[in-house]
Amino acid sequence: MARGCLCCLKYMMFLFNLIFWLCGCGLLGVGIWLSVSQGNFATFSPSFPSLSAANLVIAIGTIVMVTGFLGCLGAIKENKCLLLSFFIVLLVILLAELILLILFFVYMDKVNENAKKDLKEGLLLYHSENNVGLKNAWNIIQAEMRCCGVTDYTDWYPVLGENTVPDRCCMENSQGCGRNATTPVWRTVRLGVGCLGPRARVWVP
Repeated sequence: MARGCLCCLKYMMFLFNLIFWLCGCGLLGVGIWLSVSQGNFATFSPSFPSLSAANLVIAIGTIVMVTGFLGCLGAIKENKCLLLSFFIVLLVILLAELILLILFFVYMDKVNENAKKDLKEGLLLYHSENNVGLKNAWNIIQAEMRCCGVTDYTDWYPVLGENTVPDRCCMENSQGCGRNATTPVWRTVRLGVGCLGPRARVWVP
């Protein structure tokens, strides 16, 4: 009876880790695909050019794959060393997440200010020929999150000119809608809603 339960537990653990490993493979594949063929998800930060969505997905996928592989092999072989390695990796991941979470809350204001500063510097590369991915990323984020700029729409003025914002900032997106608007700018863009700023109430005219 006890042996049957242990056998069942072994195969359940193997199945769980197999799914975990397959998820890691999927993430790794998506990350490589984004890195090779897509420019939409470039890094927003000029200080950390490698901190792109593609690289983050590749890193997470690799960690998940290694963890799942150790769990699968340890379960099927009933190898104590592999199982111990699996649990150590899981423990390290959990501890790292906990430490990062604590540090984030302790230094939240500083992190927020540095992020705003870095993102605003990144806006200056919006029209750079070598950063098409950054332009696409900002357009997608602003359209999906219904936001404009880092703290608000005026972040775009030093980049695009006075009263000019990307078209994706407009309430109703159309070609040139954000360029030198003849109507008051607050009737054209999402008023006060920055992608990293406080979420203000949007009044649609």
